Amino acid sequence: MHVVPDPDSLALSAADEFASAAGRAARERRLFRVALAGGSTPRGLYQRLTRPPHRGAIRWERVRFFWGDERCVPPDHERSNFRMAREALLGPLEIPARHVFRMKGEEDPVDAARTYEETLRRQAGGRPPRLDLVILGLGPDGHTASLFPGTAALESGRRLVAANFVPGFEEWRITLTYRTINAARRIVFLVAGEEKASIAAKVLKRERGFEEFPASRVAPRRGTLLWLLDEAAASKL
Repeated sequence: MHVVPDPDSLALSAADEFASAAGRAARERRLFRVALAGGSTPRGLYQRLTRPPHRGAIRWERVRFFWGDERCVPPDHERSNFRMAREALLGPLEIPARHVFRMKGEEDPVDAARTYEETLRRQAGGRPPRLDLVILGLGPDGHTASLFPGTAALESGRRLVAANFVPGFEEWRITLTYRTINAARRIVFLVAGEEKASIAAKVLKRERGFEEFPASRVAPRRGTLLWLLDEAAASKL
């Protein structure tokens, strides 16, 4: 766990983590495969990556972009995680479309999840496929990616990607499963704001009942896990 003063510092620290993981892949002569997250906190990270020194420090032609989850909306929809990443990161860096592997939220969610699972198997090595970096957020109900409390995707077994109906929003989502997330080489939670403080404390301090929060089940098997929080989000630790 690492605590920084504010959201700007969080974006900078996260950008350093991104660059470090990308550099490690480059030294090992591997492509760097990253799963992006949606939300306002990751947006700050993406914008930071488009500016010096990170823009020039990363071999962007070696990066392959995936997603941790997506809402079942078209890619140009205002709620699309892909659209946010395209506007904040992919577009400014002029990333070629062939290096971007988005979840197709406009398609039937079950079909889209199955297709994305096939994409992961083709594009990432390992059984299960092993991403280099997975960026995650934390919801006020303890969800991460689109793994929400009480939903079917929490018990997805051997699946890599799941279509997950979220009753609280009355909508479908597409999400990486624990099997895929926990196979990653590096997982980084980005948590900002006082409204996240209570849930972050419950999960990180393993307070009574913490197991009911999906974020608590993120535990890489052969990789590392970092929680990056600003002071507001860490205020109850």
